[in-house]
Amino acid sequence: MNIDACNAMARAAPPEPAPARLALVFGSGGVKSAAALGVAEVLAAEGLQPDLVVGCSAGAVFGALVAAKLPSRECIATATRLWSREITSVRRRGALLHAALAPVVTGLSRRFEERFALRDDHLILDRMRQAFGSQRLEDLPVRMLVNATDAASGQPVLLSRGSVCDALRASVALPFLFAPHRVGDRLLIDGSVSDPLPVGAAAEARAVVALGFEVPKPRHVGDATRLATRVTAALTNNLLRAQLATHARPQLITLLPELERRVGLFDADAMPYLIELGREHARGILPRLKQLLLQPSAEAPAAARPHGGGPPQLRLHVA
Repeated sequence: MNIDACNAMARAAPPEPAPARLALVFGSGGVKSAAALGVAEVLAAEGLQPDLVVGCSAGAVFGALVAAKLPSRECIATATRLWSREITSVRRRGALLHAALAPVVTGLSRRFEERFALRDDHLILDRMRQAFGSQRLEDLPVRMLVNATDAASGQPVLLSRGSVCDALRASVALPFLFAPHRVGDRLLIDGSVSDPLPVGAAAEARAVVALGFEVPKPRHVGDATRLATRVTAALTNNLLRAQLATHARPQLITLLPELERRVGLFDADAMPYLIELGREHARGILPRLKQLLLQPSAEAPAAARPHGGGPPQLRLHVA
């Protein structure tokens, strides 16, 4: 390769950012992830501003509001418009017929993976565009990474550049509910499928506050839906615990709030309760977090990268 080609590649590749001082990682959990807004609000009031936000699924949606540095009141108002029961209310016409005919109709079968969904996504896309417009990840005031999953390989994909709306839509593409979303040359689905709380993406930060939720399991299984929910909950929760064990280190503060009442995936009425829950948990970690941030950087372990056993994370830069 000649010198001109090397220089061209160097110009095309974005520079590697410096390790973050404080990273916030917000995992999947549906509307429960709105607790992220309460966490960020309390930290900001103490002058603890993140320089990296990592989000997965609904955690990416609320995390993007934090990364956009919206005022607290505006942030909460936007969140209530972004995540509501309405966005799953529009059924996708012909979805069940599509599922029934796909095995026998060649054209439908070939595109089934990319197009099948039980719900229409136009409303959630409209809400995202109203909130973020044409903003790009690399232009947000706070650096942000959005975790999604490669639909073909199942590997986690970290989106660091490109349209905010595209990244968020891909990260919330819950199989069966919403269709996968194409970003660049990859077909992506919900980030929780590969890593519901992607703390490994912030492994080099001096301090990491990670907020996640275990999936509640049905107490009684009386139909196929509840059986599927119980199995999915077990798989997701086991993956969550395994990832936390893999990336455990003193600089990681993990919040896994337990709710006093049941909250549905799109139960927007519970948002005030959830935001206050985030505030309460953030207040409880302030002494430890401040101590971590006051330590000289030399005291932070040199090997703060992911280790042993975790799935590889592919970084996807989209122009």
